Amino acid sequence: MSVKKTALDKDLKWQKRMDAGMGATASISAKLGLAIVFLIACSAFVAFHMGGLPQSGFLIAAAVIGGYMALNIGANDVANNVGPAVGSKALTMVGALLIAAVFEAAGAIIAGGDVVGTIKNGIIDPNQMPDAQTFVWAMMAALLAAALWLNLATWLGAPVSTTHSIVGGVMGAGMAAVGIDAVNWPTMGTIAASWVISPVLGGLIAAGFLAFIKFRIIYTEDRVAAARKWVPILVGVMVSAFSMYLMMKGVKKLWKADTSVVIAIGIAAFFITVLPVRKAVHRASATMTGRRKEIASLFRIPLVVSAALLSFAHGSNDVANAIGPLAAIVSGVDSGQIVTSAPIPIWVMVIGAIGISAGLILFGPKLIKTVGSKITKLDPIRAYTVALSAALTVIVASALGLPVSSTHIAVGAVFGVGFLRESLSHRRRQVASPMLVDKPDDLQADEHLEALRQIDPNEAEKAEQKMRKRLLVRRRYAVTIATAWVVTVPAGAFLGALLFFTIRGIML
Repeated sequence: MSVKKTALDKDLKWQKRMDAGMGATASISAKLGLAIVFLIACSAFVAFHMGGLPQSGFLIAAAVIGGYMALNIGANDVANNVGPAVGSKALTMVGALLIAAVFEAAGAIIAGGDVVGTIKNGIIDPNQMPDAQTFVWAMMAALLAAALWLNLATWLGAPVSTTHSIVGGVMGAGMAAVGIDAVNWPTMGTIAASWVISPVLGGLIAAGFLAFIKFRIIYTEDRVAAARKWVPILVGVMVSAFSMYLMMKGVKKLWKADTSVVIAIGIAAFFITVLPVRKAVHRASATMTGRRKEIASLFRIPLVVSAALLSFAHGSNDVANAIGPLAAIVSGVDSGQIVTSAPIPIWVMVIGAIGISAGLILFGPKLIKTVGSKITKLDPIRAYTVALSAALTVIVASALGLPVSSTHIAVGAVFGVGFLRESLSHRRRQVASPMLVDKPDDLQADEHLEALRQIDPNEAEKAEQKMRKRLLVRRRYAVTIATAWVVTVPAGAFLGALLFFTIRGIML
């Protein structure tokens, strides 16, 4: 009887795995189907409105590639804005997807601008292009190359810079069209420098704020009193940083404010925020006992707001990575000239905005989980420092004239938080000081460790180390992501050159 039962259990487990696999396959098929429907809609719209124009087939193909690029931006890049909030459980996955989709589209349509630069970062000299047709082919090759690389990076689970992807595509297509002299190599040098500057700066700022919170709030005897003192100030710093960040990045195409105005707005935002937040924190902490989880809950609302604002700013800026080359193609075909900046037709902007939101909803959860929980464990406090770092790093880098990548900043901040916790854990084992380690959220786990120490200190130490290892940075993600960052521009360049030769061969 037991043998039959065991065999039956195995059959049931196998059936469950099969059902789960079939469900996952069906889900992937449905998502791919919806993505294809979106691309077909893009092509149908262009065919209906521009079917009688010269090279209308070329425009239809360009619209499909632009939509494909927008889908991949949503799938890969938006994770940096909402991943920490989801990983810390301040937002559910569904809530994060809805907030990000709405604010990404709003940022793209409201603040995306009326004119877009067609040659990203000025990395190739348009004057060296022999004719408008060659320029259009190069832009199409660059756009498709960037989209293909982003698609591969998303499949591998690596968040990469969409800006670097399109830069690589433009560089490769430009070299294939004109030669190596077409590339602005000093500009490429600054872009390469951002591979190091962005994550290091983001990691240092996030780790610095996390250390401040730990030593000023978490490691104090009276956490509630410390939280009442410092949380309003920390939230005020976040509001100030995001006010300046939005002025510099989110609405810069609607209103380009002077530096003095941006600073004044940031200072005003800080003082306007602190008093009401102090009152709110006093009310929220009235019944708190000082557990770390309770203190962390005070950062949930700022995290939700930061996810929305980061998404808005991202939509207003990074939609250009999808629609810039597409606008160049449309203008080049329409005017027969090489254009370095082009007006954005409303249908081009809509393709970019809807494509980013659709890509996020359909394929974004994979990268959101990677950024939010797979690199290191995040709670609202750690996620707060990551979000704050994303805004502050851009402000600091802009003031210093340093090139940075928002993707590298956010992921670097997550690593910075993880490595700081690792360092504090190691220091705790060295000096055996209980003041240098977070108190467990679960008091029962703490009591279990204390009881185990009385029975078998060695086993207690092993159990505590095992618990701590779950909180450390996962090295394999660090290697995968770092490798993807390094090869993004070369991979985009290789694909851009290959696709340019292919497109030219087909068209000639």
